[in-house]
Amino acid sequence: MGKRLRPLFQLPASMLAAMIIRSCLACLLVIRAAGGGVIAAAGEPGSASPAKALILPGEVFEVAGRTAFLLTPADAASNGGRKAWILYAPTLPAYPDKAETWMHEQFLAAGVAVAGIDTGESYGSPGAVQAAEALHAEMVRRGYSPKPALLGRSRGGLWAGAWAIAHPDLTAGVGGIYPVYDWRTYPGVVKAAAAYGLSPEQLAARAADLCPIERIDVAARAGVPFCIIHGDDDSVVPLEPNSAELKKRYEAAGVGDLVTLIIAPGQGHSFWEGFFHCQPLVDFLISRAKAAARHAPRNEPPPAGSGRPSPAVPLEAAGYGCGDQARDGGDP
Repeated sequence: MGKRLRPLFQLPASMLAAMIIRSCLACLLVIRAAGGGVIAAAGEPGSASPAKALILPGEVFEVAGRTAFLLTPADAASNGGRKAWILYAPTLPAYPDKAETWMHEQFLAAGVAVAGIDTGESYGSPGAVQAAEALHAEMVRRGYSPKPALLGRSRGGLWAGAWAIAHPDLTAGVGGIYPVYDWRTYPGVVKAAAAYGLSPEQLAARAADLCPIERIDVAARAGVPFCIIHGDDDSVVPLEPNSAELKKRYEAAGVGDLVTLIIAPGQGHSFWEGFFHCQPLVDFLISRAKAAARHAPRNEPPPAGSGRPSPAVPLEAAGYGCGDQARDGGDP
């Protein structure tokens, strides 16, 4: 007679646990999370393939040893050139989150993809820019525009600002939701220093070179436009030394009209719906991303950092404009 199989309840606990884990990993490709998000995983069981919760259908993959994501529209907008996309920050395990769902749905519906790479709490450091360059190269290889629009939420503004300064020629425009542009205000020099591989004293001494707000004139001279929504009662990321200061520096450079600053009265650093349902911000990012993709060459796009900075497409040429209320502040 053949060997009798032992009932599962008689198997050692370690063996039973291993069987369950193998079974789960074998079938885990895309499953619905309890909160309604999408968990994407790739690769064979036992591999080091990345996994990340996504708020909308997309892809999770690895770039330069880091977890990256891509939210893909059903019909990516090539506009006669390459595919349009938005580089998002901060890409962390919890971000993008559900509060942003409507906004990302609008991007995808317009044929604009969204991608980001997880560099941890790197606060726009040179290492974070290098990781974004690796993602950029992968996106270009996949047929996306070499000139994405950028969206930085909160501390993600440091990533977005650092990219716009390092690569103004590869920046279609920058959007912000209560963004940080000065790490001295958040997270503070002490916390930021570790991400930059410097002591707090060393980082403070190099603020002129490494703090995005101190070098934002590079983006201003290159004609990189911004559209930002920020509350005037934000005690976490204060308006004045961040978004308002950026607009002042653009004005000092003679290009203040390139910054649309939408001030939300009485709003702080919160999940207020107006921050994430801001139509002017969404329209700006879609317009900028699609205009840049339309003018991008189909073949041999430049890698990140190559070539000299070139002016961004004017807002009017991109078909975007905000009313006086949006420019001067008020409800989004």
